[in-house]
Amino acid sequence: MKTTTTTTLLLSLLAAVPYASAHGFVSQVVVNGQTYQGNTPGGSTDASPIRQISTISPVKGATNKDMFCGADAQVASVVASADPGSKVTFTWSGGAGQNWPHNTGPLVTYMGACEGTTCDKYTATDTKWFKIDEMGKEANDPSTWVQQEIMDRGTYTVTLPSDLAPGDYLIRHEIIALHLAMTMGGAEFYPSCTQVRITGNGNAAPAQTVSFPGAYSDSDPGIYDPNVYDPGSLYAFPGPSLSNLVKGDTGTVDGQAGSTASVGGSGDASGGAAPTATAGDAQPSASSGSQPSSGGGNAAADPGASKCSLKSRANTTQGNLNANYPRHFSRVMKRLLNDFQSAAHQW
Repeated sequence: MKTTTTTTLLLSLLAAVPYASAHGFVSQVVVNGQTYQGNTPGGSTDASPIRQISTISPVKGATNKDMFCGADAQVASVVASADPGSKVTFTWSGGAGQNWPHNTGPLVTYMGACEGTTCDKYTATDTKWFKIDEMGKEANDPSTWVQQEIMDRGTYTVTLPSDLAPGDYLIRHEIIALHLAMTMGGAEFYPSCTQVRITGNGNAAPAQTVSFPGAYSDSDPGIYDPNVYDPGSLYAFPGPSLSNLVKGDTGTVDGQAGSTASVGGSGDASGGAAPTATAGDAQPSASSGSQPSSGGGNAAADPGASKCSLKSRANTTQGNLNANYPRHFSRVMKRLLNDFQSAAHQW
């Protein structure tokens, strides 16, 4: 009873307490096997295809202009060459080179053409985005989000559409951190844009596109979620359905011990997930594309799916912290819970 009461009080306190240190950014991307380093937010600028942002702090509010590519994102000097169907791997880091600090909420990836010019000269903000990937909870463990693997120093890989028309594109890869999503406006957005040049002779075009800001609303079920810490709750992805360009199998999670767990992703519900609702082919409103899902946390909007996977990097020791509390508690929450419980013992 005491532990339950303490946890409930802690979750209420967290909704009102910001933690500037518990943020991060995309620090590296691998495109077609070529590794590119990202620039530290607000630091010096070196050649990279990752658009540099000004701060590791999250974008707050679904209508914020920084939903486009991140806080004050600057056009990058490099456009990375990518074959249709090639893999793009993202590495997320916390501030000061620490691990990514959160583990609650989805990872979502979009693409949009740099129309009229090359991406290193593209300054427009009216890009037409189409969704190529989304990952939520693990199919075989509804109490754990795939984002936990990022917190454990995992990397996230997305396979680009195989028949995408050639040209320059932005890849908008984001983490939506939901550890404060019990309160309207509490969600934290971490969008990042990488500039790529698609080669080949594909001719496919997306049938459905959205804008950022505009694709999400703060009241969308996948952004405002009072039940986010309920392991059995269904998760509804915000934004549109997966693009008609998405084809392939579901992704996999590569664990610390080399085990592989299936996860429902990129529009294919796996792990026995129930059928999901979709928005069809209509242009979505801010919430019409939301897709409820079960344990796997990923909806079946299209018959196929682009491949995505998580792979662990060398991990740092968490001590007994992860053993004492559920995995869906973030590092910040665990630290606060320790402090809060220590204080409670003195009452």
